[in-house]
Amino acid sequence: MNFAGKVVLITGASSGIGAATAVKFAQLGATLALNGRNVENLEKVAKLCANEGKKQTPQLVVGDISKETDTERIWQETLKKHQRLDVLVNNAGIIETGTIENTSLEQFDRVMNTNLRSIYHLSMLAVPELVKTKGNIVNVSSVNGIRSFPGVLAYNISKMGVDQFTRCAALELAAKGVRVNCVNPGVTVTNLHQRGGMDAETYAKFLEHSKTTHALGRPGTADEVANAICFLASDLASFSTGVSLAVDGGRHAMCPR
Repeated sequence: MNFAGKVVLITGASSGIGAATAVKFAQLGATLALNGRNVENLEKVAKLCANEGKKQTPQLVVGDISKETDTERIWQETLKKHQRLDVLVNNAGIIETGTIENTSLEQFDRVMNTNLRSIYHLSMLAVPELVKTKGNIVNVSSVNGIRSFPGVLAYNISKMGVDQFTRCAALELAAKGVRVNCVNPGVTVTNLHQRGGMDAETYAKFLEHSKTTHALGRPGTADEVANAICFLASDLASFSTGVSLAVDGGRHAMCPR
């Protein structure tokens, strides 16, 4: 797990899993390009990375990856500065509640544009450089990509799409030495659900309920997911591609009885 001399681009790095992943990569010696929309939070994460790593200050590539022009600029700024890319971590994502009875096409577009279309776009841009470096991609999916849960319809579809994208791209790029994998977190303690509209009381109940919906009896932490991402990106996973790695306390294996 040594990323010295390697350039890693992480989307959605200003909080949650993305921030924890950035710090972990910094500890492992990576040169970082960090994307996010919240500049203040992104700067805090960059400072943590500089303290944890070899005093390298990460590059900040601020922008909204659901917008094509932002994604193109983020990629061009990263490549201009570093002249290479070894690892792309497609982490940025949103969640919104909605069923087939009360969702909307606008909600579908918002969730799909951020959770899936942006991954499709940024990966397209990055692949030529990853081919040169024999690098790899790690996508952040969800247990919702493996199992079906009511009430978050667009989110479920988007994460299932991430898993399928991961497998297809892995097969397409394998002959060129580029690996593509994803992690599938269960409930993880971040600010994702609050940003998706949950109030503090509802979120507390949600976390408490997670003790019964996860076999290990608790929700996960961002650090636990970050460890899995770094493993898949590392040479320790050199023979793994097209993998959807559940980091969900066993939730994907559970069935109601």
